[in-house]
This record gives sequence, structure tokens and C-alpha cells, in this order.
Amino acid sequence: MYPALVSMSVKIFRDDATLGRAAAVDAAALIRAAIEKHGDARIIAATGASQFVFLDALTAERDVPWAQVELFHLDEYVGLTADHPASFRKFLMERLIKKTGIQRYHFLAGEADAAAECARVGALLAERPVDVAFVGIGENGHLAFNDPPADFDVEDPYLIVHLDRACRQQQVGEGWFRTIDDVPDRAISMSIRQILKAQAILAIVPESRKAQAVKACLEGEITPLAPASILRTHPRTTIFLDEQSAALLEGPPKGGPYQPGTSKLGAEA
Repeated sequence: MYPALVSMSVKIFRDDATLGRAAAVDAAALIRAAIEKHGDARIIAATGASQFVFLDALTAERDVPWAQVELFHLDEYVGLTADHPASFRKFLMERLIKKTGIQRYHFLAGEADAAAECARVGALLAERPVDVAFVGIGENGHLAFNDPPADFDVEDPYLIVHLDRACRQQQVGEGWFRTIDDVPDRAISMSIRQILKAQAILAIVPESRKAQAVKACLEGEITPLAPASILRTHPRTTIFLDEQSAALLEGPPKGGPYQPGTSKLGAEA
């Protein structure tokens, strides 16, 4: 059993656009604060269709000194090249790096030796703490590519993981692959313990297809069977939901604050 820390903040917005703008404002503020404190900022950025609006809003934020940002990403498919339409390197290059001019970024080469990539990028990641991680929650509750049952204890920064059918089907549903047979069954993923080492975590989770996972992760047990539930043990996590992804949470629609694991629900305009 993992104890929940009720300091985690849950913010609920009308729609994905409002959510994305609010999350971008908070994300930009965290980046600026880290740069002011350390001279630079180390960030982790998630990929996937649920991050489109957030990243568009974040890259439009003014006065973010992107040249002082160092970027890591969460995961990459084993066997995919960087020019594949579903490659997360391609996603980050097009939706974040080219738009901001980030100069320091560390990609996981999915077509290379996966174990060597885990060690190479993991060593860079271990040099000093990450300031802020931007993550999502999968339809099956996964965090990065840590599908259920996730390993909550391994300390390795990156792992080679096997993707379950629900995870692979999500990739088809989002349009990255034509059929489930086209989706690789292995990936390199940042570990749960490594994600939790970030100083702050913002989870951006819009859309109705995430509602069941959101309910399980916020109101169920903290368990490897709902991997993102582990975020409730992190003292500086903020979950950004829209009305669709929050639809199954219990409690009144307004008033709060929302305490994960209870039925009190707070909301934001």
C-alpha cells in the first residue's frame, strides 16, 4: 500500500482549449522559475494526441528563455526510426523544438540498441534533478509507457517495456498506426521512480476517453494496476482535467478542493 499525499492539486476546466492554456501558463512559470534559480531548466515532455493543445499553448507563451532549457522525453518505440510518422522524436521536433529553438535535447534512438540507449540517456538524466515533467495518463492508466501492472520500485531511469494490447490500440485510435499489428510491442520508457524524481509534475489529461483511467487513478487504490495513481504520492503534482475527462469523478461539480481518493470535487472555470 502506498500512502496518498493530499497536497496534489486537481484543476478541472470547461474544455481542452481552456485546460491547455491554463496548463501552459503554469508550465511556463515553472520553467522561468527554474531558470531564475539554476540558470537553466531541465524538463520532460510527453507526446500523444492529448498533448496537442497544451504544447501549442506552451510554445506560444511569451518570454520563456527556451535557449536555457534542456529537454528529455518520456519514451520511444523500439525499432522505429526518427522519420516514422509515429516517432516521438518526430513529434517533439515538430511540436516543441522547432517552435521554440530548444538547443539541448536528448532523444532515445528507438532503432539503436535499446539497452545501450537506456544507459546512455539515463546517465545524462541522472546528472541533476529534472525541474518539471509534463506527462499524460493513458487510456489504460499508463504513465509514460509503464502499462499495468507497472513497476513502482525499479530505480533505473529508463526501462525496456512490453506494451499491452490496450496501449497499442490507443495508438491506433489516435491515428498513429493503421492497425494494431503495425504498433511495436516494445518501447523504451522512463521509469515510474524516475518520473517521480522531478521537482514538479504537470499531468495534462483531456478527453472523455481518459475518464475511466482518471477515476481509477484519482479515486481508486494507489496500485501498479493503475500506474498513474502513483502521482498521488508526489508532493508537487498538478492534474489538469477538462469536464469530459473528469466526468466520472464523484462529488459536487463545484467547491473543493478536490482531495484524491475522496469524493470532494473542485472545479475551475
